[in-house]
Amino acid sequence: MIQFRALKIGVVVSALFGVNAVDAATDADAAKLGKELTPVGAERGGNKDGSIPAWQGTEAPTPGWVYGKSRAEHWKHSGEKSLYTIDASNLDKYADKLSPGQIQLLKQSKGYRMNVYPTHRTCGNPDFVVENTRKNVTAAKLAGDGWSLKEATVPGIPFAIPKTGTEVMWNVKMKYAGIGFEWPTLYTSLSPRQGGSEWVDAGSTQTYYFPWGKKGAAQLSQLPPVEYFTYFAYKSPTALAGQALAITNYLDKGNEVFYYFPGQRRVRRMPTYAYDAPQIGFENQYTMDEPRMFNGTIDRFDWKLVGKKELIVGYNSFGMYDPNVKLHDVVKQDGVASASRRYEQHRVWVVEATVKQGVRHVAPKRTFYVDEDSWAIVVADDYDAQGKLWKVREGYVIPVFETGSCDNPAFVQYNLVDNRHVFDQSSLGAGKDMRWFVESADAKFKESFYTSDNLRAISER
Repeated sequence: MIQFRALKIGVVVSALFGVNAVDAATDADAAKLGKELTPVGAERGGNKDGSIPAWQGTEAPTPGWVYGKSRAEHWKHSGEKSLYTIDASNLDKYADKLSPGQIQLLKQSKGYRMNVYPTHRTCGNPDFVVENTRKNVTAAKLAGDGWSLKEATVPGIPFAIPKTGTEVMWNVKMKYAGIGFEWPTLYTSLSPRQGGSEWVDAGSTQTYYFPWGKKGAAQLSQLPPVEYFTYFAYKSPTALAGQALAITNYLDKGNEVFYYFPGQRRVRRMPTYAYDAPQIGFENQYTMDEPRMFNGTIDRFDWKLVGKKELIVGYNSFGMYDPNVKLHDVVKQDGVASASRRYEQHRVWVVEATVKQGVRHVAPKRTFYVDEDSWAIVVADDYDAQGKLWKVREGYVIPVFETGSCDNPAFVQYNLVDNRHVFDQSSLGAGKDMRWFVESADAKFKESFYTSDNLRAISER
């Protein structure tokens, strides 16, 4: 059974931060950042039994790391031994530290194991992100619609002392990742149907661009109202090769998608390619709002902040990003190899998403578990229209040496009903590492790259 430290948001906020849930944040609240709280709002101290230590602050890579060298080998704690392993035989002992989806995954997936290691709380942020986050405690605002982000000093966490689930989700979306990142090659892999052996391995190149992520400080209201731009172009399989997309995800409205179809030699605007629309080529197993644990506009759900709990989650999982392994030595038909998945015990915010009245979604209820240190979603459980557990996603947090922060693009999604899984957003098996950028003159880090005209021009070369 999941046990929350607090079941009502008023209790959570007052217990952790000494404020009433309905009161506006004050300068005194902002002063807690960097003291009893970390600079971005996590509890600085450890837990009672010491399984979660106090926040340790940012750790640099060991000397000699440059892009292209192994991230894992230059992590200070590389080579550490696991403390224990969780599988179906001892699940009950650790059930209070697992989500319902993780529990079901352990029960029904033969041989599924979770190797748990010592917890390291070394996610930090650059000084300018820390300062912007402090300003946001009293200055960041949601718009009158109740869900879109109206104002914040960026790059920075908008709501380091969150009072609602909506605020937590904006912290997830606005966590610092430089101006963006790209994969020279990545594989989106869908496991075979039951009884089959044919994988969907979609090879592509992809870039994310965060226009608010530049060093320094800027007011979000003075920038284009964009969460991110992304571009990806498929290289394989034959059914997808040549197709390409340019997507703009806005802060205050639905996304805009331009899709190039090589057979037609034209770009089409795709106004409904969002939310729970199935992604083309993935046999209805992968929707548009599932990448990066949750993707796109948040307006179709009500977001309830339930409380905090301790959870065993994918953390410092460099094995999920290794470009030099063979893809299907790790992403196997019965799941992702346990040796490549590293777990630690961390505190997480728990947010329940319920589809709004009058709106439909294939997963009308979802629960998101958000790491307090990195503001990354580390686990997500989806429920179907009958209220039955349907899908579980696990993200894998790593320190990003380029930015001085943490991120978790790599994730796996398990369909518990169809017994299939999707793996995406990683350099695993690609031969070349993904890369984060703090600054770049590349055209992909400019708004003009993501227009329909440019998509047509670069796709028809």
